[in-house]
Amino acid sequence: MLELVKSGGWIMLPIILCSCAALAICVERLLVLNANKIAPKNTLPQVADWLRKGQLNTERLRALRKSSPLGRILAAGLADMRYGRDIMKESIEEAASHVVHELERYLNTLGTVAAITPLLGLLGTVIGMIDVFTEIMLQGTGNAGVLAGGISQALITTASGLSVAIPALAMHRYFVRRVESIVVTLEQEAVKLVNHLQGEGVLGGAEAKARAGGAAKPQATAKNGNGDAAAESKAQPKAKAKPKAKPKSNQSTAA
Repeated sequence: MLELVKSGGWIMLPIILCSCAALAICVERLLVLNANKIAPKNTLPQVADWLRKGQLNTERLRALRKSSPLGRILAAGLADMRYGRDIMKESIEEAASHVVHELERYLNTLGTVAAITPLLGLLGTVIGMIDVFTEIMLQGTGNAGVLAGGISQALITTASGLSVAIPALAMHRYFVRRVESIVVTLEQEAVKLVNHLQGEGVLGGAEAKARAGGAAKPQATAKNGNGDAAAESKAQPKAKAKPKAKPKSNQSTAA
């Protein structure tokens, strides 16, 4: 194995580094992208039990947020459920975007490794062929050993690049699909939480309070407007009462 690496030349060094990076990323993602750890099945039933018993408080929200990525999403929504359904959904979406970003960590690096290693192998092939033609120009075609060395270098680098790229590309596609599946599960659990709160009337009561608070100001304005109109209507008869006093003064003068 070491002889093959030496025969490939210096271009084998970046290919080996890429293979080590790809292996490390695959092992790390296999351990992290565990659906049972990211979205435990007992998280939502536990939250529903807390809500039913009225035991949801700040400490439980903090523990829920630290328990799992799904718990972080649900805790973000529960913290803002008193503001209504729309605000709660926005909080859930914001927390979910951070969770998805963490789930996709290192996948771009793995895809880059899968893309560049064949190019590195091709580069080694080109360098090997250049060496072959250089030796042919200097020594002619009589020295078969020198020609075989250049061709061997070209073939080894190509094979090494493909050997790293093919598994890296396969694992990249696998992890992307796995992340998509986990994201769908997170969305379903979040929707179940919102529907549960809507069915219990928690969100409906919060939205009614918000609407009542928003309608209080227009009602006060309408009352002020009615008061001003009444004041104006009362002021108008007083202004018209003054002309009626003139006929009385004329009658007294005629007498």
